[in-house]
Amino acid sequence: MKHPGMTNKVYNISNDVFNWSEDNFNRASEIIKKYPNSRQQSAVIPLLDLAQRQNSGWLSKTAIEKVAETLSMSYIRVLEVATFYSMFNLEPVGENFVQICRTTPCWLRGSDKLTKVAKEVSNSKLGETSTDNKFTIVEVECLGACCNAPMVQINDDYYEDLDEDNFRKILIDLKNNKSINKGSQIGRQTSHPKRGNDA
Repeated sequence: MKHPGMTNKVYNISNDVFNWSEDNFNRASEIIKKYPNSRQQSAVIPLLDLAQRQNSGWLSKTAIEKVAETLSMSYIRVLEVATFYSMFNLEPVGENFVQICRTTPCWLRGSDKLTKVAKEVSNSKLGETSTDNKFTIVEVECLGACCNAPMVQINDDYYEDLDEDNFRKILIDLKNNKSINKGSQIGRQTSHPKRGNDA
């Protein structure tokens, strides 16, 4: 499986130039101000995250260079951070970055079935982006919502208490640009126990 955050190659689209948007330049400035003058390079992770969000979910070579320039760091030092953390995608991803948890609690509750559904709906393999650019599907380790397993993270949001049917509906609704409900798909409040015979 290829994960766009688990590669050492940095991609760039031809003629790609990355410059901060005015809003993100102001955000970056505010983030940097939180650090002492001698420690402002410690803002590298939040600035990489900001750049990734501006750049449609991934970090191009020019985006990494802009973060390095903003923090007066060498490119290689910023690249070391970007390649260390799998939260940074070093190649383009789809509009919906679907991370399916495959750790033991989710696997025992059917995450392998969710993976099968995701591949069917997106018509793509794990680690690849669908031809319509709607989805990039990957499997990941624990996302920290074990009691509501199986679960997935799509972009910044968690979807919990999934089964093949409700997950298929979520993906089809995303494909058709419909709104979807985040969180538990069975109405569970936080991590409260399920009621009835299926607990």
